[in-house]
Amino acid sequence: MQAAKQDALDAINQAPENADMEEIMYRLYVLDKVRKGLEAVERGDTLTSKELERDIDSW
Repeated sequence: MQAAKQDALDAINQAPENADMEEIMYRLYVLDKVRKGLEAVERGDTLTSKELERDIDSW
């Protein structure tokens, strides 16, 4: 995985030229969530499908 700074710069550079600050912040927010999800998977911090079904049923 690239460094967070480089990922952020790439996301900003890929945004359309007319992107406003809100869109840029949203792209960075999504990027952060994806990175954190991938890190959780690497740590094994995940749920089985049965555990997920049980959690959803409790809602």
